[in-house]
Amino acid sequence: MDADFVQRLLVVYKVMLERHGYEMVLLEGYRSPERQDVLGLLPGTTNAKAWQSYHQYGLAADSAFLREGKLVITEKDPWALRGYELYGQVAEELGLTWGGRWKLLDFGHVELRTAGRGPSARSMP
Repeated sequence: MDADFVQRLLVVYKVMLERHGYEMVLLEGYRSPERQDVLGLLPGTTNAKAWQSYHQYGLAADSAFLREGKLVITEKDPWALRGYELYGQVAEELGLTWGGRWKLLDFGHVELRTAGRGPSARSMP
C-alpha cells in the first residue's frame, strides 16, 4: 500500500481511539483486479470494475470497529454509525475521501485521491 496513504490511515486510527474511543481494524487495503471484478458482481457492493478502484493502487482501505473484542461492521448499530460519522470527519481532515458521502454509501471506505495516481491516471487502451 502507498506509504503516504498508510500514514494518514494510521493517524485516523490513532485519533479515533484516543479522541473518540473507537478501536479500528483494517478489513481490506490492496485489492487485486480479479477480486475487484468479483466484488462488482455482488449487488450493492461496488460499481467499480478492475482498475477503477483506488484499492488496486494501494490508495484505499475498508475499515471497521472492534467493540469488546468483536468486529462491528454494520451501520445499523447506532454506536457504529456514530463511529463511522466520526471516522469520516477525521479522515477528511487528513485529506482522505470518505465513502460515506457517496450515492452508494460505503461508510468504512476511505481513499487518497492525488493528481496523477489512481484510476483517473490510468491510461486506457
